Amino acid sequence: MMKWMSESRVPAVLMRGGTSRGPYLLEGDLPSEPALRDRALIEIMGSPNILQLNGLGGGHPLTSKVAIVAPSTQPDADVDYLFAQVSVTEATVDTNPNCGNMLSGVGPFAIDAGLVEAVDGETEVRIFNRNTSTHVRAIVQTPGGRVNYQGAATIDGVPGSAAPILLTFMDAMGSKTSGLFPSGQRLEVIDGIEVTLADYGMPMMLLRAEDLDLSGDEMPDELDARTELFAKIEALRLEAGRRMGLGDVSKSVIPKVGILSRPRRSDGTITSRYLLPHKTHRSHAVTGALCVAVASRSVGTIAHGIAAEGTGSVMVEHPSGVIQIELDFDASGNVRNASLIRTARRIFEGVVIVPPLVTE
Repeated sequence: MMKWMSESRVPAVLMRGGTSRGPYLLEGDLPSEPALRDRALIEIMGSPNILQLNGLGGGHPLTSKVAIVAPSTQPDADVDYLFAQVSVTEATVDTNPNCGNMLSGVGPFAIDAGLVEAVDGETEVRIFNRNTSTHVRAIVQTPGGRVNYQGAATIDGVPGSAAPILLTFMDAMGSKTSGLFPSGQRLEVIDGIEVTLADYGMPMMLLRAEDLDLSGDEMPDELDARTELFAKIEALRLEAGRRMGLGDVSKSVIPKVGILSRPRRSDGTITSRYLLPHKTHRSHAVTGALCVAVASRSVGTIAHGIAAEGTGSVMVEHPSGVIQIELDFDASGNVRNASLIRTARRIFEGVVIVPPLVTE
């Protein structure tokens, strides 16, 4: 039995990162044992409770996220970032996936916390994501050597504007599996439905909307109300996880699910509805958009068969607008890295009061 015997005050910064929100914490302020750390995160977020009344969570998976940051253990990185998805309704924490939206705030947070020294103009923060053992480069606006959160950059799904943060994912292929197509196929069948199982930034099962009797442009509330649809997709996802080498994924949020259809905008590439996997994302996960974008430029996949042709930017349409992904290919046609613009906002800073903990 491990114990955190007394009430503790954990320094925290509540931030919006991309289209997500949650506390950013320094690893050294949390228990070192993973089980006790997770118990502390559950208390901090107020789970399990649909409203998360006793904590900082917002009662939705997009606002029940935590970013844990530390000086890097890697010679080619400045900071380590561990993402934690805290369940709203269960006392569980999942650190399997990365979150690209929360990652948007890691660079600014690291500079403000003194982990990275800012330079006048722009500061590069080299981030090692522990969830996926991958590297991300963040370019943060730092005029006068201080983080600037104000600016003219906008991202769909977030009101107002802010300073741009350029994220470049350096080695995201096979983030949690053996490769871009971990099953060895670009198209396969599960229970009579064709799927593509891909892993670039996020392991995903990609499906055609029409194969699920959907138009593909349904809004999240409409999809979330269809419990029979989610039950059908979950059965497919469990088998997808096995084929991708992830084992039993019944208690894991990966692989995620992308329901794809043709673009609606004249400049669009593909439309995606991204499942969390048990609710529909109000916009789209960054890592999921990377996976959809790479699949849309990979011949033989479901995404490629739906996507508009092109070689430049990939415009992934979602319920709140669009995410623009820039892909960099090598001479063999393989993706070297992928970049996009995000924004972040520092909302609140202080301490979270955590009650005494006992974990079996």
